[in-house]
Amino acid sequence: MSLPVRRIPLALSAMTLALLAACGGGGGGGGGGFGFIPPSSSGGGTTPPAASTTTLSGTAATGAPFAGAALTVFDQTGAKVCEVRTGDDGRYSCTLPAGTKAPLVIQAVRDDLVLYSTTASSATGTANVTPLTTVVVSRLAPGGDPAKLLEAVQANAGTVTAGTIGAQVKQLLDALQPLLSALGTTIDPIGGAFSADGTGQDRVLDTLSVSVRPDGSAASIEITVKSLPAGEDSAPVSLVFRSGDARIEPLPAIAAEAVQQPPTPQMVQALLERLNACYALPLAQRVNSTVNGDGNAYGDASNVVAPACRTLFVGDDPANFVSFGARIGRVESGARRSFESLFRAGPTNLKHDRGNFEYFYANGDVALTYRWTDVLGNTDNDVFNARIVGGALKLVGNENAYRASVRPHLDMKDFLKHQNLVFHSVGYTVSVDNRRDAQGNPLFSKVVATSTALPGRSLVLVPNGSITTLVLTADGSQGGTPLASPVWRMAAQYRDATQAGSPSDIDSGNLFAAPAFTDAQLAALPDQAVWRLEFFHVDPERPNVVQYARTFSRVPTIAEARAAALVELTPALRAELLEETRNTGRGLVFPAIDPNDPSSNNVDFSAAGNTDGWSVPSGAYAPISLGIFGRAPGNTVRYSENVTLRSNLRKVIAYCQPSGAQDTHCAPGTGSNRQYAQGTSISNFVFSARTPRLVDQRRSFELWTVTQP
Repeated sequence: MSLPVRRIPLALSAMTLALLAACGGGGGGGGGGFGFIPPSSSGGGTTPPAASTTTLSGTAATGAPFAGAALTVFDQTGAKVCEVRTGDDGRYSCTLPAGTKAPLVIQAVRDDLVLYSTTASSATGTANVTPLTTVVVSRLAPGGDPAKLLEAVQANAGTVTAGTIGAQVKQLLDALQPLLSALGTTIDPIGGAFSADGTGQDRVLDTLSVSVRPDGSAASIEITVKSLPAGEDSAPVSLVFRSGDARIEPLPAIAAEAVQQPPTPQMVQALLERLNACYALPLAQRVNSTVNGDGNAYGDASNVVAPACRTLFVGDDPANFVSFGARIGRVESGARRSFESLFRAGPTNLKHDRGNFEYFYANGDVALTYRWTDVLGNTDNDVFNARIVGGALKLVGNENAYRASVRPHLDMKDFLKHQNLVFHSVGYTVSVDNRRDAQGNPLFSKVVATSTALPGRSLVLVPNGSITTLVLTADGSQGGTPLASPVWRMAAQYRDATQAGSPSDIDSGNLFAAPAFTDAQLAALPDQAVWRLEFFHVDPERPNVVQYARTFSRVPTIAEARAAALVELTPALRAELLEETRNTGRGLVFPAIDPNDPSSNNVDFSAAGNTDGWSVPSGAYAPISLGIFGRAPGNTVRYSENVTLRSNLRKVIAYCQPSGAQDTHCAPGTGSNRQYAQGTSISNFVFSARTPRLVDQRRSFELWTVTQP
């Protein structure tokens, strides 16, 4: 599911609705390719209210059965005529009362994900609720917003008839015909009963990824085929259209051999259950390493001894797993390893769910997104790769040598001292670890990022001081001035519409597209954009390395960014920070270290009285990390740090994190903790959250004084 919407009343407009389609239980297909058309309907006008009770049933599905969703059926008057929960298989059954007036609008909600469907009759029949039915509803609804269809049928029942449904379903299936031909099947999205057996309609849903994003005037709709790519640089086959388009251009021809059998929802669920069984074991049973005083252990793949854990991996051997050049293990210092959680006590009883097949790699491996939740209720979304072995999914690493990713983002930059300058921005973040050699020197001279989705453009990243990731350059060349971040702002807009100028006038530390992208251009970007990353080493004898990255969602539009709920500072902490930085242009500047308190110079991110430092409004994603950015003493070298946050935290203490022996912004502290050196400054704090579609959502609180143009 791409950029899931917050739970909202059906009659209200959703700024963003994104749906990921795959299996939802389906097979039979019904043959004709039309939605539910009752025999009594003539294809126009309205049908009379049901004289007696009737039964409406079907399957709700997204990636896997939409189990446990709150499903509501509304009749033409707006009355709720059924409220049920979908079963473990996504199925539902409603007894509609006598007098139920058609047409009907169906909404299925689970957490922050919403699916829609509709039917023109209140007679006994079938109405499935899937991403494809949501596309149909979007095409029928005012402004392409599925949440507005009920309002429309209340005003005019003729908005939804057997004829209007059938016409939209036919257009959709005509556009999908190349895929249906490759699969040798036909489907009936709304009215065809199906089971989650990997055939028929179920196979079609498994092979598609669908997103629907209303923007007020229409919805941007993308349907992507999860086919086997010819190479890692191959762009996926997709349709991008608007809900109001008179015609949907069909998919190009698709070879049958490119449409591989995807992993079934049962296979994905079985892998997640095996992961849960591994993490249900105590640390001392998962690994045979010595458990240290802090309750955690160090070790490598050979120390993973529990069969429930070893059999998760290809060859039943964790030693076979290498991701971004990192093998499984946990070390006292040095680069991050894969699956460090196996060696820590905190992740015991970690739960994995909401697994979804996203796409194939060229070698046949698959990318799966999932959600994890720990015993404290903290949760986040992530991705791993797997391979089908003997009818089961096994975890497998990637072929990449270096840790790097490309993710779409939306960002709000909040200037505490200059509320007129607060702005929203959107774009891509090209994150590449600033790898160093044994002497602390950068490993890379530059990394060049390009994408077929953005022909003619390239981004250049280089090292910059103690910043932990490579940063973009001001002019796109290796010799260009290094900026402060890897964030490319493709569009930006002041929150205050009356503020003159552009955010690029005041933010010289980030790269802005010139000219800026329009919302229409952003909406036309593909969800699955393929990026090529070429790594150039400082050592000229070391050959370049090329890696590929793929996104799961497109860049949000500015309108979507403005509508997104984000983390807030508590009023008390905002007031404290404003007072502490009022007379300092650089933000927070640390004083001399108190010799009687060797941990005095740290970041206590809470308000007076040890009260909360931030809040998470309704509809916002809880932050998973806090970034700290500033300069070393003397206002010289830039540094960046990152603190992992539990999703239920609302305050935190952060200690200085040196990046190497030459780093001067830290000083000795208590025990293994470091503190900030006298004269070190903090210019901004950045809270980051992540959606299920792996879109970064950030809110930056800027403490420095802006020299306004």
